[in-house]
Amino acid sequence: MADKLSRLRNCALVAVLLRSHTSRIRLIVPSPPLSDSPSEVQRHVKYRTFGRAGWQVSELGYGMWGMANWSGSDDAESLRSLQLAVDSGVNFFDTAWAYGDGHSERLLGQAVRANPDKRLYTATKIPPKHRLWPSRRGDRLDDVFPAGYIREYAERSLENLGLPSVDLLQFHVWEDDWTDDERWRRAVDDLKREGLTRAIGISINRWEPWNGVRTLRTGLVDVVQVIYNIFDQAPENELFPVCRELNIGVIARVPFDEGSLTGVLTKESRWAEGDFRNLYFTKENLDATVDRIEEVKTLLPSGMTLPEMALRFILSSQDVHVVIPGMRKAAHVKANVTASDAGALPANLIDALRAHRWDRMPTSWSS
Repeated sequence: MADKLSRLRNCALVAVLLRSHTSRIRLIVPSPPLSDSPSEVQRHVKYRTFGRAGWQVSELGYGMWGMANWSGSDDAESLRSLQLAVDSGVNFFDTAWAYGDGHSERLLGQAVRANPDKRLYTATKIPPKHRLWPSRRGDRLDDVFPAGYIREYAERSLENLGLPSVDLLQFHVWEDDWTDDERWRRAVDDLKREGLTRAIGISINRWEPWNGVRTLRTGLVDVVQVIYNIFDQAPENELFPVCRELNIGVIARVPFDEGSLTGVLTKESRWAEGDFRNLYFTKENLDATVDRIEEVKTLLPSGMTLPEMALRFILSSQDVHVVIPGMRKAAHVKANVTASDAGALPANLIDALRAHRWDRMPTSWSS
């Protein structure tokens, strides 16, 4: 494995140098149009500096969970959507080994290799060894992220991606109780020193934005990924101020609350067997969510869709550097690029949406 990764690094050297040169130019010019049709309005993705990493990343990133194990996934369609996103200026892509046991990583690797002249930022995640999402109080680091396992899955992900290194390597769950354990600290330091990853991140458990703050203060974590949307505003309390203080990059995930903020759910919505949404949207959660969505819809300005308002609420926060909606279809890419192009929401609308904050506690169905 080590020899193979070394060969990949050597083979990629010229391409990396070219990408690093061209990326500085690409990030200061408008992104390409979504269509060659002169009648179609051109939309542009905006960019933000990704915390202390210093990367110029598109504020609209690409979340790749749905490309692996959600119903309706199709590889050919996924690759077309990925390419459209790249052509539209999106340059940040978030995947994980757990998204189809490496399947989503392999799709991302194909997209990167298909665009050798573009600087695309890759992010993936190490799955918990005990395969439990989220982590729980009392979980031992030995059972979730032992040192040797961290390296093993970093190398597995690189093999899936077909790349010599990944820009951002994240822990897919996290417990602040592990902060002082020297073993994970040494493991990530070694991976960065050897050039297998450029940055380290933690993905914080659903509805626990406080559970990682102490770890951020170690100085070893460059990026935090957290659920943040119209309903889930709790990161503003403690997490975002710490990230501002330490210049930590912030990835906002689940911008549409697993689909509810797209406005298409009803109390009768069901999904194919094995689809995560069947677990998340229990009758208890689905009924309450649909009721709240109807209230949010009353705030929609004329001509604005609910998904656009949801994305622009997140992008109105300067604490967020990149938001990562799932975009399996070309229509999703086009709509989300339009939201980035439109910019922040009016201040009075943001204030009205703050009243829809919904603080929840983790339950058996909320992983």
